[in-house]
Amino acid sequence: MLRDGVLIFNSVHKVMSAEKALKQAGVDIKVMPVPRKLSSDCGLAISFDIGEHDRIDAVLREIGTPAEETYRIENEEYLPL
Repeated sequence: MLRDGVLIFNSVHKVMSAEKALKQAGVDIKVMPVPRKLSSDCGLAISFDIGEHDRIDAVLREIGTPAEETYRIENEEYLPL
């Protein structure tokens, strides 16, 4: 599956909560180091298929852990959503 989106959080706890909820919802994601072009206090991010953005956003809002920042990857550039 194409992973052309990145979610940034401000704590490892939020990344782990988001990972658990998204996997339980059946969303294909991967926890990864924050890309060098981006910054984060916790150092971890979640990559995902941008086509799943609305679904991911709904799951994260439901658990009270929305991403701090969301990016779409295009031509090796990170474009904020």
